[in-house]
Amino acid sequence: MKGMLRMGLVAVAALAAACAPRERTLVLLSTNDMHAKIQNFPRLASAVEACRDTAQLVVLVDAGDRWTGNAYVDMAPTPGMPMIALMNELGFDVATLGNHEFDHGQAFLGRMIDSMDFEVVCANVVSDTCTFPQLPPYTVIDRDGIRIGFVGVVTNYEGPGHPAGNESSFAGLEFPDPQAMALKYAAELRPECDVLVLVSHMGDDRDAELLAKGQSQYDVVIGGHTHEEVDTLIGGTLLTQTGKDLRNIGVTTVRMKGHKVSGVDYRIVPLADYEPDILYQKQVEAYYADPELNKPVGRFGNAADKWGLANWMAAAGGRRGRCPPAACAGGADADVGFYHIGGVRLDSIPAGGVSAAKVYGLEPFGTLVARMEMTPAQMRRMIVSKYNDPVNAKEAHRIDLISTTPYMIVTDAADNALDVQFPKLREGRKYKVAVSDYIYRNYKDMEYTGGEITDEKVADILLEELRDDSPLKIDNTPRQRVVRK
Repeated sequence: MKGMLRMGLVAVAALAAACAPRERTLVLLSTNDMHAKIQNFPRLASAVEACRDTAQLVVLVDAGDRWTGNAYVDMAPTPGMPMIALMNELGFDVATLGNHEFDHGQAFLGRMIDSMDFEVVCANVVSDTCTFPQLPPYTVIDRDGIRIGFVGVVTNYEGPGHPAGNESSFAGLEFPDPQAMALKYAAELRPECDVLVLVSHMGDDRDAELLAKGQSQYDVVIGGHTHEEVDTLIGGTLLTQTGKDLRNIGVTTVRMKGHKVSGVDYRIVPLADYEPDILYQKQVEAYYADPELNKPVGRFGNAADKWGLANWMAAAGGRRGRCPPAACAGGADADVGFYHIGGVRLDSIPAGGVSAAKVYGLEPFGTLVARMEMTPAQMRRMIVSKYNDPVNAKEAHRIDLISTTPYMIVTDAADNALDVQFPKLREGRKYKVAVSDYIYRNYKDMEYTGGEITDEKVADILLEELRDDSPLKIDNTPRQRVVRK
């Protein structure tokens, strides 16, 4: 009798084990802020293919800013199309919008979305225009019975009220608060999904702010926009970001027990560890075979670092009386030039030949020159406002405005700017000032006299200087600094 009882218990245990939910693993592969760096795509393809060879449940996700940053993509017959063609071939599943998706205008973006074989979701863009289709706020992907919901959001903080960019690119569009929309659709979608993912182009600071509220219901946030490498847990939700320029791929492993998430892990994997896929390499080489972009326009006599490039863009000597190129718009010399560090898109350029592609990679936005007259007091207000910016936290408390004239930001113990000292300017005097049109359009607390945006492109001025004055000696010395009072 006891033996029969033991056999019965064993049988029950075996039946229970057989009926228990089986454990499965879902892998979310993610990219963000690729910025048209297709030269790294063959390694991405190798990494993705290696994962698909070893894991059954794989979803490939992108968190925005797919173009702007590589002349071979941005100046293609259809700008951006080389990146989209490669993404389609590799089989991306879902993506959201970044701010740079709007760089060529919403009508262009609307056409490009039609070319994307993957789902594009964004919960906080509302369109009433015929040129830009209303995007779905989310999508649900089924992988072997596991339902994965993806909600997309894009920043609206820099505009303000819309992503960073020219106002004309957003006419007719509204961008409600991305955090509110993320919470709204999480509540709507959570009951329908086993795994809930936020694909965010808000920035890791805003993502962390959202998760700290403790209401998100997301299992994973795949982030972008701030170009950081992020792997952290906030309120039980994994927050991730891979950096920028397709240097890494994000690998999020979601362990499932039946239809319940039993664990989530994340790794940032350098793509340099992979050999390029040969077929994708050939395609990239074909895109790069552009003699006009490849040939050197001029030369650098020395290597330029980030500071040097910023100095060059703010105040490179030129044919117009050795005045800063930004200041020479319309033939009028300027006394002071400013350039924003976010507009300097390369970290360095080595000594030697500099191609047109390199210049367009340094300045990929088609930035125009704006000019006006400002007093030191007005310049001071502009600099202090940007340094203390409470909205764009990632752009605050740093030297953002590189200038031809030296200045020193004086801060308090809490790193708030109190004053700006200009050793070479005279208080009360009006100076001719040149800035990028991005500064002119978007920076707060701008006061000036006679402001206008010219038709001079910064990239064209730099190319002209390379052609006419090579070899250029680049000054890598910082002219701006911060001191605590």
